[in-house]
Amino acid sequence: MRRMRGVGAVAAGVAAVVVLSGCSGGGEGDVGAKASSSASAVSPDPEVTVEEPVYAAGPKGDIDRLADDGGWVVDDLYESASEFVADICDSLPDSGAGGVSRPQWLAESGNFDGDGEDVLRAGIPKLCPKWSKTLTEAVSGDYERWFGSGTFLVSSKSPTAAQLEGDEDVQTIPPGTYRAAGSMKDCYWERTSESGEIVDNNFATSARAITVTIASSDGQFTSRGCAVWKPVK
Repeated sequence: MRRMRGVGAVAAGVAAVVVLSGCSGGGEGDVGAKASSSASAVSPDPEVTVEEPVYAAGPKGDIDRLADDGGWVVDDLYESASEFVADICDSLPDSGAGGVSRPQWLAESGNFDGDGEDVLRAGIPKLCPKWSKTLTEAVSGDYERWFGSGTFLVSSKSPTAAQLEGDEDVQTIPPGTYRAAGSMKDCYWERTSESGEIVDNNFATSARAITVTIASSDGQFTSRGCAVWKPVK
């Protein structure tokens, strides 16, 4: 605001000089000199400088630099790309506890949403390289799928839009032979037709290992209270 008043004062001074000049009939050179001198006194606005980001030394700083250079954005839950990668690295050892294989968890739990895949492909080899193979399997889609408790549609393909309508939690299980191993009590499983009729089932009050073959003609497979079902190779 001070600068605006200064400009106004200069203009007013110039006007006054012009009026006086008109009255005296001379001094035009002095008026031009005064106006030029006053105008040059108004300095331009200073240039705005942008500070370059400072990255921590080591792998985390490298990940954050790569994320900034690539324009990658991670979930708002994390303050930085390196924090996101560190959380995934810490979670991978226990990811199989939920009844899924590690690459299955990595690929199917929303970790690749947005720029997540790019960030993890750049970050896991730097922060936890022992999980690089798991990442490669997850990215390629060529990984072993495990199954816990629940009801699964029997299909080699992912659920269709029609199957997901009204139930976003629908999951599929490919036909094949599966084995659940561990200390199991009150384990129930059943195979049903597409119309829901029971094809085969069993209830085990106590078991150490159970093997079930799911046919391609089955409609659903249900498991409750059993261990994790893993494909038999």
